[in-house]
Amino acid sequence: MTLSETVHLATRTLRRNALRSALTLVGITIGVGAVVTMVAVGNGARASIEDQVVAAGMNVITVVAGNYKMKGEDGGGGVVDHNASLETGKKGSGARPLFVRHPEDDPMEKHDHPTARQRLGDSAAGLGAAATLTRADADAIRQGVSGIQYVSAGVHESARVLYGDRRWFTRLHGGETDLQRIRRSWTFKYGRFFSDREFNNTALVTVLGTVAHEKLFGRETDPTGREVRIWNQPFTVVGVIASTNWATTGAVGDDQFDAVYVPLTTVHRLLNLSKLNSITVTSRSAGETTKVSRAITELLRKRHGIGEAAPDDFVVQTQASLALGKGVSPQVARAITGNAPGLEQLTLEQLSHTLERASRTMTVLLASVAGVSLLVGGIGIMNIMLLSVTERTKEIGLRMALGARSRDVMLQFLTEAVTLSLIGGVIGVLLALAASGGVKQVLRWSAVVSPEAVVLAVVVAAAVGVFFGIYPARQAAQLDPIDALRYE
Repeated sequence: MTLSETVHLATRTLRRNALRSALTLVGITIGVGAVVTMVAVGNGARASIEDQVVAAGMNVITVVAGNYKMKGEDGGGGVVDHNASLETGKKGSGARPLFVRHPEDDPMEKHDHPTARQRLGDSAAGLGAAATLTRADADAIRQGVSGIQYVSAGVHESARVLYGDRRWFTRLHGGETDLQRIRRSWTFKYGRFFSDREFNNTALVTVLGTVAHEKLFGRETDPTGREVRIWNQPFTVVGVIASTNWATTGAVGDDQFDAVYVPLTTVHRLLNLSKLNSITVTSRSAGETTKVSRAITELLRKRHGIGEAAPDDFVVQTQASLALGKGVSPQVARAITGNAPGLEQLTLEQLSHTLERASRTMTVLLASVAGVSLLVGGIGIMNIMLLSVTERTKEIGLRMALGARSRDVMLQFLTEAVTLSLIGGVIGVLLALAASGGVKQVLRWSAVVSPEAVVLAVVVAAAVGVFFGIYPARQAAQLDPIDALRYE
């Protein structure tokens, strides 16, 4: 007997006992549906936890230009002279300039072009920060460090923003388009972030933080398309950012939301600069921040030609090192970080791993509880198939008397069990999809139904049919034809 004939015969037999088959399906359907739904809820909880961890900035690494160690408190790595000129270091000593200054930053330089102050007025002040980072450094990090997710070069200034007779003194951040992807807690109350095209064209566009928006336009006014003035230049507002994360706030003085954002290229063009104040990087996993930060340090030291005994001309900061510096004297902070270079592994990375392990444990626990339902459904299939063997003993004897082999009888009953399981599995998956949608709508929980979970559920349903159907099938195949024909 061919496989298609076996499947046709099994299907016809199941239709002949439609009510009993339907009741048997209920067990396997509930089991598969419960497993898929519970895994979806567990995956959703895990994804939500990971989003909160990432949105809180646990995978953010900030590279800041310059090195602000105090003289005599450098931990043995040398002293950074913030007043060093291009000739810093004795000839043949291998020393290099600690700060490479752009002519715009040098008050003694003779300019052959209008200065930023001349072009933009007195509001363009504060241009004397260290100039040890460039966009080439940012590109090198983006291309040369593994484990990197996003990179955004940045210039940060204080700026006075005007709209009509309203003005607000706030922070101005020049950045790249990846900045919105780095700040996972951001949501847009109005509009959008500036685009790649606007970035490449050095467009005069800006995105407002919620505080700056409220101070200039009021809480409920949509400012998109309107113009504000920064450095005597008209900037078109394209969006307003807010936060949905518990770890971030929007208060006066907040560096993220009491701020305005413009394309980095626009800042460089208007201020005639080429330097960067910082490079913001995110690692793909919060547990890799230490490894990635070390790789960035090694790359930049090599690019800047810094000798082994010389200090960095930049500072790589992670969330752990930033948290440590709050409320702790600089000497103590440097002593701790110097003796525990993997501090992030002891704090934020451990927290990240702990949350991930907890979410995985919850997913396994939910799936295990639901798996009990699947086990009960399988036992139901075995029970029904054993009953079917008993009821159809004479039929089995007749088939074997007419030439059917034991293998054919076994394959028929096994096919019936697998068919029941697969039909129940498909119905269970459909119910799970509906249940997951209901969980999202009614309970406002996150539920993620992955294609892998759906495929696995159907495969497991088929495996349950094989496992619990093979014993009744063997019982049927081992019947003696003479005894089966005489069975009443």
